[in-house]
Parts: sequence; C-alpha cells; structure tokens
Amino acid sequence: MNSTVVKMTATKKLTINAMCIALTFVATAFINIRLPIMANGGLIHLGNVPLFLTAMIFGKKTGAIAGALGMGLFDLISGWIAWAPFTFVIVGIMGYVVGKISEKNKPLWYFIAIIAALIIKIVGYYIAEMILYSNCIAPIASIPGNVVQVITAGIIVLPIITALKKTVLKQIGGIE
Repeated sequence: MNSTVVKMTATKKLTINAMCIALTFVATAFINIRLPIMANGGLIHLGNVPLFLTAMIFGKKTGAIAGALGMGLFDLISGWIAWAPFTFVIVGIMGYVVGKISEKNKPLWYFIAIIAALIIKIVGYYIAEMILYSNCIAPIASIPGNVVQVITAGIIVLPIITALKKTVLKQIGGIE
C-alpha cells in the first residue's frame, strides 16, 4: 500500500481535528445557497471541500470527525436540528470512506473517493428524508442539490489535492 503515515503528538492531532471541524463548519455555514421550499428547503454548500481535503490529507478518522461534527454542528445551530443526527452519521461515513479510499494516494483513487461520497450522500439523505417526511417520493427533489454539492467539491478538490497534500504534510512535519 502506498499510504502516507503521519506521526503526530496528541496535541497536534487534536489541533488538526479542531481546525478541520471548524473549516468544515464555516464552509457549510457561510458558503452556501439556500434552496426554496419547493426543493425541500435545503441548501447547497461548499462544506464538502474542506471535508474531502481533510479526509484525503489526514485520513479516515479525521475525515469522519470533521464531517460528522462540522456539518452536524451546523445543523444544530442553523435551525435544522432534526437533520443533525442524520448528518452526523451520513457525513461521518462520507469522511471515513473518502479517507479510506484515498489512502492509495493516486489521482484515480481520489476520483473514486468522490464518487463513493456522492453515492453515500444521495442514498443517506434519501433514507433520512424518507424517515423525516414519511414519504418515498419527496426525497427525490433533494438529489440534484446533493449531486451539485459533491460534484462541485470534487471539481475544486481533485486538481489541487496531490500538491496540497504534499505541502501540508511537509509543513506539519512528522512524515514517516
């Protein structure tokens, strides 16, 4: 396996996790477009950009933590409290899977990780909306927004991840 292992102290790991949670939260909260009620009233945001970068650079655990807590916290404080448990699980899984697939450190695997995240997001939120709306038709309206979010994040992340990963890991030190 061609994975990069980063040696970190507990303090450095805690700091990185906190920063990644904050970046994911901020990108979700402040870089977004709210959708009208007719499209289930959700939003399209760029929170997936720091989520994917986090998972691809720091791995599956940090990706899961940043996604679950960053976007889950957004739901809690932005009026979508009912969504918070679903977001915590769905986006946590997305972060973990993107980090796991990205361990191979090759552009093709980064692309596959984004596709996996897209599938997880669509299926996860479809199920969540079925539960919340007690309806299997209404969730279909959210699929285009979920696709736009993940594809947009992929378009931003894929061209920069290889260089950014090398730079970040070099800057934080401790690469084995």
